[in-house]
Amino acid sequence: LETGAGFPFAINNSTGWIVVASELDREAVDFYSFGVEAQDQGNPPMASSASVSVTILDVNDNSPEFTQREYGARLNEDAAVGTSVLTVSAVDRDANSVITYQISSGNTRNRFSITSQSGGGLISLALPLDYKLERQYLLTIAASDGTRQDTAQVVINVTDANTHRPVFQSSHYTVNVNEDRPVGTTVVVISATDEDTGENARITYLMEDSIPQFRIAADTGAVTTQMELDYEDQVSYTLAITARDNGIPQKSDTTYLEILVSDVNDNAPQFLRDSYQGSIYEDVPAFTSVLQVSATDRDSGLNGRVFYTFQGGDDGDGDFIIESTSGIVRTLRRLDRENVPLYALRAFAVDKGVPAKRTPVEIQVTVLDVNDNPPVFERDEFDIFVEENSPIGLVVARITATDPDEGTNAQIMYQIVEGNIPEVFQLDIFSGELTALADLDYESKAEYVMVVQATSAPLVSRATVHVRLRDANDNSPQLKNFEILFNNYITNRSGSFPGGVIGRIPAHDPDVSDSLTYAFEQGNELNLVLLDPRSGDLRLSPALDNNRPLEAVMRVSVSDGVHSATAQCTLRVTVITDEMLSNSITLRLADMSQERFLSPLLSRFLEGVAAVLATPRHRVVLFNIQTDTDVGTARILNVSLSVLLPAAGHGARFFSSEELQERLYLNRSLLAAISAQRVLPFDDNICLREPCENYMRCVSVLQFDSSAPFLASDTILFRPIHPVTGLRCRCPPGFTGDYCETEIDLCYSSPCGSNGRCRSREGGYTCECHEDFTG
Repeated sequence: LETGAGFPFAINNSTGWIVVASELDREAVDFYSFGVEAQDQGNPPMASSASVSVTILDVNDNSPEFTQREYGARLNEDAAVGTSVLTVSAVDRDANSVITYQISSGNTRNRFSITSQSGGGLISLALPLDYKLERQYLLTIAASDGTRQDTAQVVINVTDANTHRPVFQSSHYTVNVNEDRPVGTTVVVISATDEDTGENARITYLMEDSIPQFRIAADTGAVTTQMELDYEDQVSYTLAITARDNGIPQKSDTTYLEILVSDVNDNAPQFLRDSYQGSIYEDVPAFTSVLQVSATDRDSGLNGRVFYTFQGGDDGDGDFIIESTSGIVRTLRRLDRENVPLYALRAFAVDKGVPAKRTPVEIQVTVLDVNDNPPVFERDEFDIFVEENSPIGLVVARITATDPDEGTNAQIMYQIVEGNIPEVFQLDIFSGELTALADLDYESKAEYVMVVQATSAPLVSRATVHVRLRDANDNSPQLKNFEILFNNYITNRSGSFPGGVIGRIPAHDPDVSDSLTYAFEQGNELNLVLLDPRSGDLRLSPALDNNRPLEAVMRVSVSDGVHSATAQCTLRVTVITDEMLSNSITLRLADMSQERFLSPLLSRFLEGVAAVLATPRHRVVLFNIQTDTDVGTARILNVSLSVLLPAAGHGARFFSSEELQERLYLNRSLLAAISAQRVLPFDDNICLREPCENYMRCVSVLQFDSSAPFLASDTILFRPIHPVTGLRCRCPPGFTGDYCETEIDLCYSSPCGSNGRCRSREGGYTCECHEDFTG
């Protein structure tokens, strides 16, 4: 027997009997096929084989088994008799097994029956149910193959009959909800009632139409938001809500829910533009409109009512206002483009909600220019320095003005309006370049003063231009022969000798920037005249302080470092005595100055006096020149002189004052012709004016002052001796005081002695003798 491990059969080697070696199970293997071999004991052994088939016959050794241990069903109490409730099923592994089903327990009042059908047990309603008596049946079902059996539990719940439908309290509901409520907010809870019980009374809520903004809780009827609401998009929603019970068949009711969305101030005003631009001329009057802004608000009522303001923004430092209702932006005062050419304003649109919402907007206002500003020079006066002898055509300066206006309003034209005659300079009409058109000579003219005008029609402004030439050393010093006339009044010894500077060498260099140096080349070996080589100041040597006349001729040079000049200097010392002065007269010359008289008329005047008196010129001694200060604005020069008689010897005698006055006055026409000067009548004696009061007697007094400084002209240094004409008022006898106002009592000193009586009278006194006395 050829078998493997676990084979359930065995064979006896001797007898050939096949026996069962292990337990058989038809449900596992119901047929076996194997081979058997028979072999002899010969040599060689011989064998033969056969095939054996064994069929396992079934015995009832397996119980039926339900496919599930518990079954459940629900049945309305109004179900008809014969209604199938459910089918139970059991399986028997034995062959040809027939399973029967029966209700073994729990079938109260035999309400149910079971029949075998298609291998299963069909439970059917055998008798009518009554929910009020039995609400649940717990049936035990037995499945049997005739010998063996199995059981399962069947739970049948009896349900109430769905005789009522859900009912809403109203066919229409209306609720309000604010648009700003968050998602998930419960708007309303809708409920219906059902008089049934159990499942028949369990209501499920649903919305007939899909409205994405809302959903309804199926079990509670709570309507909640599932999207944000926006009043401005939709102000109301109508929901058809159905309440459906869980009875069989299901019954329902429908109501309509109107949800009104309430506006809240959730929208800020929105301007129609992102920004606004406008322009306006700077000279418009106040309250002129510039532009209009406009905003809308999607909210309703007060929440959507908009007004405009600059508050919290920028109104251009108060230059603009905005009308609150119209949004018109206006000027509040006159504008000035030159100060502020562009305004960046910031306005707000504000609604009237609580709290209010506001939206800003940028407003750009361009101020347009008008020609309201004249050109402005950098300064009112320009100082321009130019080297003399600069080439013709040289641009000496650029004179410009600025105009705060812009564009054509700022175009400036330049011109010279004053001071350029003859035309020495030219001013470019557009660039303002000042060009020299002629040779510039410092010595001819050191400064040019012109008035230039900048025009931005019709506005103009002017400035004064000073063109100052810088001197170059292109001229030699100029020096004429000159005299030093020193009148030495020797009678007065009270220190009248001039120890200080008496004047300076009358040199002149047209080049003002030159520094001159001075020197005596010859004739001053005794240092009679002391010279400062840098300033040219002259002093007299103390050696000249004596009673001797002197004349010395010297040569003086002056140099500017490049050029030099020389001239003759003559020193004449004239001794002035009291006799000269007491026999002198003073002539009055009309329309004459000290400088003009000294140079060049002094020589001709001396010649004229000598000719009138028929005396040599050197005998005429002129010792004083002085401007008459008592005649107001009239230019009268007083000239004092004395004249030696023609035949006078060493003991010189002078013409008397009376003779000089008479002869010169009578011949003043000749004197005027020779001297080219007009001689006025002699001044009246000062006492003729009767200056003394209270019968005082006037006495003329003539004095001389030798402390006067030297007078200078371009060719003469002259030391005058000033006569001082005065008067003295003498009181008449018997009076005294500053104004002779006090009468003197001449009897005070008892002039009549003890033998007479003194009696005062005007101007004196009288003695009356006592009796027995005379005299």
